[in-house]
Amino acid sequence: MDSIYRRIKEIGVLPVIKLDDVNKASRLGKALVDGGLPAAEVTFRAEGAEKAIRIMKEENPEMLIGAGTVLSIEQAEKAIKAGADFIVAPGYNKKVVEYVLSRNVVMIPGAVTPTEIEAVLDHGIDIIKFFPAELSGGVKMIKALSAPYKDVKFIPTGGINAENISDYLKSKFVFACGGSWMVKDNLINNDEYFKITELCRHAVAIAERARNE
Repeated sequence: MDSIYRRIKEIGVLPVIKLDDVNKASRLGKALVDGGLPAAEVTFRAEGAEKAIRIMKEENPEMLIGAGTVLSIEQAEKAIKAGADFIVAPGYNKKVVEYVLSRNVVMIPGAVTPTEIEAVLDHGIDIIKFFPAELSGGVKMIKALSAPYKDVKFIPTGGINAENISDYLKSKFVFACGGSWMVKDNLINNDEYFKITELCRHAVAIAERARNE
């Protein structure tokens, strides 16, 4: 598990993907790799998530592939069987967390309140999704929560874009960031893979600058 966390931190930016057409999975994965972001959180908001994860993993084995918006044990089971390296949920579901951990797979539940954070900590998890980030108070809220929970690191997602991601990544309490601006539906639907690669390179550059400041 430690190696997965380490890779997430090293990459720094997780493209959050809703992929309706699984036939685009392979080329999309290559576009991300070419852009310097060999990672993806493929959300179960699209019916093809399970197949997309499997295709991306098979066609681009160097990629770190997670399953996002996992709301049930059934979805978690499908994602793990498809080869997902980690599981992400927007909130905290005890049964899902326990199931994923029992399979020895990295689980990143969501939490935005002290009560939710303490529920997650009970499972020995200290890296938590903060969603929806901007609407929940953004960097200021993360800093406030980190006062009593000094060992917790957050992966903010929701409202993150090229203009504000630097503010998040500069925070010592932020582990990595999730974002979808480089993989928007229109770019995928129109097969604008070059543009996706370009936006990924820009995201990588922003992340590197933020870490060095």
